[in-house]
Amino acid sequence: MAVIKIDASQYEQQLLEKQQRISTQFARFNAPELEVYDSEKSHYRQRCEFRVWHDDEDLYHIMFDQQSKEKIRVDSFDPGAPLVNELMQVMMEKLRNNETLRRKLFQIDYLSTLSGEILISLLYHKQLDDKWHEAMSTLRAELQQTYKIDFIGRARKQKVVFGDDFVTEKLRVDGTEYTYQQVENSFTQPNAKVNEKMLSWAKSIARPLSNDLLELYCGNGNFSIALAEHFDRVLATEISKSSVHSAQYNIAANKVSNLDIIRMSSEEFTDAMQGKRNFSRLNGIDLQSYNCQTILVDPPRAGMDELTCRLVSNYDNIIYISCNPDTLERDLEILSETHNISRIAIFDQFPYTHHVESGVFLTRK
Repeated sequence: MAVIKIDASQYEQQLLEKQQRISTQFARFNAPELEVYDSEKSHYRQRCEFRVWHDDEDLYHIMFDQQSKEKIRVDSFDPGAPLVNELMQVMMEKLRNNETLRRKLFQIDYLSTLSGEILISLLYHKQLDDKWHEAMSTLRAELQQTYKIDFIGRARKQKVVFGDDFVTEKLRVDGTEYTYQQVENSFTQPNAKVNEKMLSWAKSIARPLSNDLLELYCGNGNFSIALAEHFDRVLATEISKSSVHSAQYNIAANKVSNLDIIRMSSEEFTDAMQGKRNFSRLNGIDLQSYNCQTILVDPPRAGMDELTCRLVSNYDNIIYISCNPDTLERDLEILSETHNISRIAIFDQFPYTHHVESGVFLTRK
């Protein structure tokens, strides 16, 4: 069996190296001591994607080495959650002997949860006909006797859903359970246990604050839902239609009554706040009625543009969640003109890689 193994004995050392790197990188901002939140040492990824390799009668998952680009057979994947690993082996066993389901299959994506649900997407270089539909329905019915499992088949201009195209995750943060719909092909934090720690850290910051909260890049409401209890009202923006839909679902599922989501980009929201443009999507929302003294941003790897940074700097309290230390450092060049770093943390979302998730809390000078 081809196993992608993790040397767990190296975990503390790799985390220490990240801690030292980030501490050094942000020392010039007079940041306080770095808070460090670790990960499970193995089986921490709830979301995994693999290419599929056809070798005569054999069929197996593969990954590509980042440096040599050579393919690596993967029958078991130490970073993957236990449920992902279990279904990886089940799926290959079922697909190898099923010509209808295996033919032209080139990728399998797994989206699992701590709550025991899993969604598997199969991607094809062929059209999905009636025979494929029947075979897929039969496989799902068989596996549903053991697993909380749904499937999606994808081909060019085709998306066929068997069950739901999402999973429902349940995260426990400081004694409270939060429910989050996570849709296939939409962004979610892949390391659920570390996500719980991120939410707990953000809540510890929000607890003594007051008035209203503005959040940009809110995704499926991951942070805004957990923080809503600490503010009078929360206004959040997100550009992805599927993420906004999930956020609305999650607001209802968590019985949050003081949170509104607007579908618009941070750039559009900046224009709206500055009175440069009017948006029909803001009908019924009086931006001037909000008393937002705190803003939370969780931008993509590219960070924020300068205009958005300037908008963010207008708020007394800034919670900045970053997946890219380099763009965080660039944005802090602007934000540090008006704010001091009160807290800084790293969250080991991606163990054994150079990637670092960071959190910074800034307060006005």
